[in-house]
Amino acid sequence: MTIDEIQDEIIREFEISDDWMDKYQMIIDLGNQLPPLDGKLKTDDNLIDGCQSRVWVYASIEDGLLHFQADSDAIITKGLIALLIRTLSGHTPREILDSDLHFIDAIGLTQHLSPTRSNGLLAMVKQIKTYALAYLK
Repeated sequence: MTIDEIQDEIIREFEISDDWMDKYQMIIDLGNQLPPLDGKLKTDDNLIDGCQSRVWVYASIEDGLLHFQADSDAIITKGLIALLIRTLSGHTPREILDSDLHFIDAIGLTQHLSPTRSNGLLAMVKQIKTYALAYLK
């Protein structure tokens, strides 16, 4: 699946309900499905600056595709990073760098997240794109 196809799938899933409490629960559920990050990867090097919560993102590359693992100590934030990983993991650095993450606005995250969570989400996107730039050949 392309990044845009994954985003379209996420948008369809979030369109099922108009109730933001249901959408928050979907985000929490996504975070709960995220595999735990190995404790030895929870280092300061993998900690994202700019998040009020603690969020760790680890990137690795295999066969030209970037793979991300992450964890957070906050349930909503963990769900947000899970959404980003679902969208971007398993793609080339170029695809990640060229992606326009339109699903963030389309599902209403921009309007319904607190300013600190919005800043944290932007910091997560920036860090993932920084990893993609570092692995770009």
